[in-house]
Amino acid sequence: MSQVSDRQATITRTERGLTISGTRLTLYDVLDFLKAEYSPKLIRNKFNLTDAQINAAMSYIEANRESLENEYQQVLQTRAEIRSYWEERNRERFDRIAAMPHKPGTEALWAKLEEQKARRTAQ
Repeated sequence: MSQVSDRQATITRTERGLTISGTRLTLYDVLDFLKAEYSPKLIRNKFNLTDAQINAAMSYIEANRESLENEYQQVLQTRAEIRSYWEERNRERFDRIAAMPHKPGTEALWAKLEEQKARRTAQ
């Protein structure tokens, strides 16, 4: 485990990655906001962190910038792969649902919905 201490606040490697102790917040989450040009103070307020926790995170990021950036890029790639997997899976599921026959007796309702849909797309 890798730890950097700053007045009881530490950065710990968990199964989720580098995490601010006492939270479920990873350094990758902090990096997301830093790359979006949030200040450390705004990040601290957004995640309800203590000064010691945000200082420990910022110190760790500065001290390990290169290795952390490489790890962050891997995390981003993994996120993209997971998102792609679930989008494809949901697309397949929605296609199956759309292909299912409607319940008997709901034909008039479906016709009305299709008519409204056609009007919206015509506008």
